Amino acid sequence: MTRWTTPALLTALALTGLTGLTACSDEDSPSSVASKVASAASRAGDAVSSATAEAGRRFDDIKNGVDARDDVRLTAPTTASDGRTTVQVTATNSAGSAKSFTVQVDFTRQDGKLQDVAVVTVSDVPAGGTGTATARSTHDLSGKVTAKVSRAVRY
Repeated sequence: MTRWTTPALLTALALTGLTGLTACSDEDSPSSVASKVASAASRAGDAVSSATAEAGRRFDDIKNGVDARDDVRLTAPTTASDGRTTVQVTATNSAGSAKSFTVQVDFTRQDGKLQDVAVVTVSDVPAGGTGTATARSTHDLSGKVTAKVSRAVRY
């Protein structure tokens, strides 16, 4: 599923689009180009909201889960060879039987603005053991990226 465009890309589009589109067409005024850029920015914000809502639906489908944020750790974000940001998710199962974890990882810019959301499942973690998964951004993220566990459920 295609998600949203990064704010930096929108800024670049705005800067190049305002000059490039007005130079290429007599029909596009600076105000109409600015309106198109604003519309694209709005759609990007809508996409972040949509991804967050989809994550919420994934959590809503879990029955009899318990909050497990304290049992989940993330590595520092790294950029993979394909340009996507990844973090390793490690879940520690303190229950007396095998459990699975669903974890929402929020990728944010240094200023705290949400850039992406990933939901991963760490399946069948043995009692007293750990399991891992990799959370991966859906698109290239710009600037210094941080990751945090927004939600985690053990079930």
